[in-house]
This record gives sequence, C-alpha cells and structure tokens, in this order.
Amino acid sequence: MFRFKHWFSLLATLSVIGLFSLGCISGGGDDNQIHWVSFDQAVKLSAQHPKKIFIDVYTPWCGWCKKMDADTYTDPTVISYINKNYYAVRLDAETADTFHFKDHEFVNTKPHTRGYTNELASSLLDGKLAYPTTVYLDENFQRLTYVQSYISAPDLMPILKYFEEEKYKSMSFDDYKKSQTGGGSATGK
Repeated sequence: MFRFKHWFSLLATLSVIGLFSLGCISGGGDDNQIHWVSFDQAVKLSAQHPKKIFIDVYTPWCGWCKKMDADTYTDPTVISYINKNYYAVRLDAETADTFHFKDHEFVNTKPHTRGYTNELASSLLDGKLAYPTTVYLDENFQRLTYVQSYISAPDLMPILKYFEEEKYKSMSFDDYKKSQTGGGSATGK
C-alpha cells in the first residue's frame, strides 16, 4: 500500500509540474499579463503559425516606457487582444544581444553604454530613436508602421485592431478611427 501511495503522490506532483510548465494553470493565463517573447522567438513562432508581431521598443531608463508598462500593458483588454492576435516582443533598444534576421546580423557596437542602440532597434525605427515606440510587423515580417510616444490603453486598442483587422489595406487610420465609436487619439505613420 505504501508503494502505491508513493507512486500516486509522485505522479500527481509531476502532473502538476507539467501543467504549470505548459501554462495550463499559470495562475491566470492570458488575462493577467502579456506573453512577451524574444524577437527571435517571435520570428520562429510566426513562421510556424503566422501572426502579426507587436514590438515594444524601450530602454530601462525611460520614464514613459515604465508608465506604459504600468498602465497600458496591465489593461485587461490590451492583454487579451495582444495575446490572442499578436506575438508580443519587448526590445530593449540598448541591448547587447545579437540578432540574426533576414541574413543580417544586428549588434550594438558599444553595448552597456547609454545612448548606443542595437542595430535592430535603429533599423525598425529608421534611425529615429524615441522611447517608447511600438512597432507593428505583418505575418511576412514587413513593418507596417511604428508609433513613437506613450500610448494609453484606450488609444492603443484602435491601433491594434486597425492592423489585426487589416483595415490598413483599405483605409487610412484617421478614417478607421472615425468609423469606430469612441476611436482613440493616437496617430499611425
């Protein structure tokens, strides 16, 4: 009998550990936080299961980036929408990491030095460095646009929907906002 209880207990413990590692009982799942992945992971995931990519380009010293983390990225509607429709990436513009993308290596020539950015961030922002900036890529990794500034949750939602619903193919963002009741005030490029 002791042996059966021991194995049953071990099996139950391993099952719970397995469920946690799969995210089945993560204490809230999709509704508690955005599922951030690395840029490399987003590229691999989107190649296997195409989704648009949402990139938050930030720096650790940026006050508005921290406000966006605290306010916008904790909003339940934003969390749910991003998790369902995008691969979400947080990209520290000054990271020392090296990225390999489309046969190009992106590096930071002076890592750990404030003001020196990784070439990936610079490329995504056309060298116009401002933080925070949100970048939107389609399923083929083509940049749709970027928005440079703090964006509140109510202003971010129309931007997310505009790209996910592919309205950008048939109308301007301003026309899209006008077509929505309670459209936000953020602008796209």
